[in-house]
Amino acid sequence: MIVLTRLNGPSFALNPDLIERVEANPDTVVVLIGGAKYPIAESVEELLERVRDYRGRVIASAHAAEFPSASFPPSDSPSVPERVLRILPTPSAD
Repeated sequence: MIVLTRLNGPSFALNPDLIERVEANPDTVVVLIGGAKYPIAESVEELLERVRDYRGRVIASAHAAEFPSASFPPSDSPSVPERVLRILPTPSAD
């Protein structure tokens, strides 16, 4: 969830996955998938930064859950196994 501020002052938490679009004319208005509109005090740029930060935290949490003993970014420690991604060629249909 991200915390935003209504134009009249109180803060509220919003699930950024429900955002359909953001309008700026001149106030910033968040429009949700269901059609609800929330005028907010933050600029479009501030909102986008908060959404990026939120998504980054989600990805970092998922990485930590998947690789609990690994550090991120990976260290040069021998206790951290090296992970290699190999891309194999697509088999031909001949």
